[in-house]
Amino acid sequence: MTSGSATLRAALAASAEDRIVFDLAGIRRRYETLVGELPGVSVRFAMKACPVEEVLDCLARSGAGFDAASPREIEQALATGVPAAAVHYGNTIKSDRNIADAHRLGIRDFATDSRQDVAAVAAHAPGSRVFCRLATDGEGALWGLSNKYGCSPDDAVRVLTDARDAGLVPSGLSVHVGSQQMTAGAWRAALDRIGDVLAELRPLGIRPDQVNLGGGLPAAGYLDVRGRPLEPPTDKIFAVIREGMQRLRDEADGALSFLVEPGRYLVADQGAIRAHAARLTARQDLRGERRHWLYLSCGKFNGLYEMDALQYRLVFPTHPEGPYVQAVVAGPTCDSDDAYAHEHGLVAVPEALASGDPVWVMSSGAYATSYMTQGFNGFAPLPYTCLPDPDAPAAAGPEEVARG
Repeated sequence: MTSGSATLRAALAASAEDRIVFDLAGIRRRYETLVGELPGVSVRFAMKACPVEEVLDCLARSGAGFDAASPREIEQALATGVPAAAVHYGNTIKSDRNIADAHRLGIRDFATDSRQDVAAVAAHAPGSRVFCRLATDGEGALWGLSNKYGCSPDDAVRVLTDARDAGLVPSGLSVHVGSQQMTAGAWRAALDRIGDVLAELRPLGIRPDQVNLGGGLPAAGYLDVRGRPLEPPTDKIFAVIREGMQRLRDEADGALSFLVEPGRYLVADQGAIRAHAARLTARQDLRGERRHWLYLSCGKFNGLYEMDALQYRLVFPTHPEGPYVQAVVAGPTCDSDDAYAHEHGLVAVPEALASGDPVWVMSSGAYATSYMTQGFNGFAPLPYTCLPDPDAPAAAGPEEVARG
């Protein structure tokens, strides 16, 4: 359910204080859906999406490994009990010390996208496996991720040739089609690009054994900046990925394994924030227009960092009916960026909403904890609660864990 499970909504209703609530059973079920849609594909959860201990434990028990971007994330991943072989260093940006620390922790799989990085991995993690990230244009995604990471197909051939010559294992290729990717065509183009590079590598005697499909799988519960439902073609995306994988396997005589690095797909719709209204106001601007503003107890700096690219669904449980006013939604800080886009991001808000009334922010389970500041303007990070999973494997933790 894009509006949150009954269990999640019951927990929001029961909470008298602001907090994030995660539905561990919902996360496990989402993982099971993913491995059912992409059979045989290994899952490496993108930890940055939700570095919450109980969430990581839930995914590890379900069978996931981890995509880590720093030695600290690697330590977090290994603390779940997964073997080091189920964790890779997925960040192409890393210092000599980062590489050495990861190698010391047992990591032997490293992402790369430059010849300079390959030389550093060879020096500080000798004999390791490296997979080269190909650039994508990011078209169709809310966040394209097209500038900071990835190299051209020509560079990928050079990078993996250097890796072989430096005593590393040129193990694979990876892509990332952009976060919250809304088109199946982006996946088709990425898989085609991977196939082209694999074909160029064969005459050089380089036959990677792994393709990393990266992140980008979309969550279902968001609204766009104008408040319209985002409706990703998830079924079509999975179909295109399955077709592309089979084509690459056929071209490689079956000698390819596949990884995927989901983040928001697994956790976004399984988390929600219990916030409250700080104030609903109306004031006239310099153009003479009177506009309503809803100031929430959380915003960009404490839970809703992505509010400049999307809208979260808001539920007003104590005001199930109108009348409504169209309001700009903003956070509580003294910072003008802490608000939805003013011109077209208006939200229907109950006119009778009063200071202190609860407001539920749905589909906010991704990036809420990781992007939260440590107390900008004195607004503390939100505490969180993880709801129990009654069908969790035997190694599940306590019945319910709350963290402040």
